[in-house]
Amino acid sequence: MSSPATWLKAYVVPKALVGLLAVAGLLLSACGSSGLATIDNQTDNHGYHGIYLPKPYVVPNIQLTDTENASYSIAQATKPLDLVFFGYTKCPDVCQIVMSTIASAVSRLGASQQKDVQVVFVTTDPGRDTVPVLQTYLAHFNPDFIGLTGSISTIDSLGKPLGIFIKKGQKVPGGGYDVTHTTNVIAVHAGAAPLVWDQNASPAQMSADIVKLLKEFA
Repeated sequence: MSSPATWLKAYVVPKALVGLLAVAGLLLSACGSSGLATIDNQTDNHGYHGIYLPKPYVVPNIQLTDTENASYSIAQATKPLDLVFFGYTKCPDVCQIVMSTIASAVSRLGASQQKDVQVVFVTTDPGRDTVPVLQTYLAHFNPDFIGLTGSISTIDSLGKPLGIFIKKGQKVPGGGYDVTHTTNVIAVHAGAAPLVWDQNASPAQMSADIVKLLKEFA
């Protein structure tokens, strides 16, 4: 795998991100949407179950507010690996499924490996996902998971370079609204993202990839 310094030179501009999304079949979904894309056209995945990015995403150094009311920048994370997911707490289905997958994948790791991994949930609905709401939501999955919030423009600025696109959806019959967003989990190390998983990744697949990534970063 390329060194972090090499990754940081490989910035993918938004137009290129759009092309990569189309080729890799990455998902843009409103929670509750039924049609799911699949990953194809992968010629050299370097032994990973997720999608290996020959030109890793570069993570912008953007400060958001975490669930301890402190500033947090994914680009400056202190642990070897951050697993980043953009979603929202009122999502009726997809977000809960993906977060459960992440929680199960992390639980399969050894104790020392778990200490090297930080799961970060970035809300795509900051108007409703306050810090207390995020704390309650994430506690259902793992109390060590971190939630991030901020202005929607700041969150959007963080997400776009990572292939994440967010759009407020239509009102739902029971009140409120859906939020359409890309549903990938992003592996981040030293300010770069070399691997992503789509929402169909299994806990076993994600866990195996995490172990492989940690060995690469050691």
